Amino acid sequence: MTIAIVIVILLGYLFIATEHLTHINKALIAVFCGTVGWVLFMCTGTSFINAMYAKEYLDFLAGAEHTVQLSKVFISEHIFLRYVGEVGALALYLLATMSIVEVLTHNECFSFIEKLVRKRATWQVLWLTVGITFFLSACIDNLTVTVLMLMILRKIIRNSKQRMYVGSAIVIAASCGGCWTVIGDVTSLMIWAKGAVEATNFSAALVLPAIVATVIPTILIQRQLPSHLDLDRPAYSYRGDDSLLPVWQKSVLLFLGIGGLWFVPSFHRITLLPPFLGALCCLGVVWVLNEIFNKTRIRTEQPQSISLGRSLQYEVLQVIMYCIGVSLCVGVLVEIGAMHSAGRWLDANIHNIYLASAFMGLLSSVLDNIALVMAGINIYPVQQFAEGGYMNSFMQNGQYWHLIALSGNIGGCLLPIGSVAGFALMRAEGVSVWWYLRRISLFAFCGWGASLGVYFLVDYFLR
Repeated sequence: MTIAIVIVILLGYLFIATEHLTHINKALIAVFCGTVGWVLFMCTGTSFINAMYAKEYLDFLAGAEHTVQLSKVFISEHIFLRYVGEVGALALYLLATMSIVEVLTHNECFSFIEKLVRKRATWQVLWLTVGITFFLSACIDNLTVTVLMLMILRKIIRNSKQRMYVGSAIVIAASCGGCWTVIGDVTSLMIWAKGAVEATNFSAALVLPAIVATVIPTILIQRQLPSHLDLDRPAYSYRGDDSLLPVWQKSVLLFLGIGGLWFVPSFHRITLLPPFLGALCCLGVVWVLNEIFNKTRIRTEQPQSISLGRSLQYEVLQVIMYCIGVSLCVGVLVEIGAMHSAGRWLDANIHNIYLASAFMGLLSSVLDNIALVMAGINIYPVQQFAEGGYMNSFMQNGQYWHLIALSGNIGGCLLPIGSVAGFALMRAEGVSVWWYLRRISLFAFCGWGASLGVYFLVDYFLR
């Protein structure tokens, strides 16, 4: 049965990697494979229990005779529910952050970005766009930021080819920006939730490599663009909708929304409660203020609604379902021992965390980085004690956890199919894998290689 479960999930990963060819939604594939994997595990769970939970199962039986029904109850209550808790915490966190962004976007709190980046010179538009994307991705999930910035980009740049280049820079900046904070990306959040890193140490270790991985491709992309971009004329605003919030109210909402998300790691450290509660607390504050600020519009008989791109909501919901499916797949692979076997193979054949992370980064370019990093997180446990050398890399705040986050996210930029942000660019601007491979992949690879070099130097001289 172990072979059957592995085959089902590997076939699922194959369909995930070829979504751009099959056009079968990868969220559907992930959820289906995760469900089938656990059903197969439940059907022959007794052998797995005897191999990995013999003592716990005897305590559970408490002298009662073993039956198939009791083994299923044990799996359901003592094994599967643990993964349900982890998946539920992740989904609740993503829902909370998505709702915060929804409130902020609904009130046009990000409207200042369009005015800020609408410049004549290419370098101004490009670097302002990349800088804002990099910062916002450290606070909000990188898919949301990518969709938001691509929507703004379509309002500013008329030329589709120029949008493809700037959009590619946005994808790279979003992936790099999301990898250096524990709240900036799903994979970073999972590493933090596992207890493998501390928020401050994680950011301090990766912020400089992430900046380098952003700056180098942006410089190279700028060389492919004309000195001045083909911009659309700005749409002049007029006062015709009293439901729009004044600037100070938008600023308050934006400050509390972004600032509240930055406070989530501190909330977790102070209260020891799951991060999603901190995000829900932030959502509650922002939501209450939204109701107060919009009370006039809300109380009218025919409340006016501000248009919002539904793609933002749809894309993030798809990511939530995809993460749930991938988490279930990885969970069943852990329980059948496949992840432990993968760890032994890496130790025996590679035995170098830089090479291992580079290998995962390359795989992330063709197989979604979320799936790869989630798998990499569960290959090794967090070591409590280590004798030194190689095994120190797997202790809390060890280099392994930093490198899989760095390589997984930046390696996923080597091709647009390697990240959800890249898929958003393909849908928004019609970017093909072949175009991206010829025009952008080498730039992203140079940034990734330089970031690994910077991380090595900083780690070597400061540790």
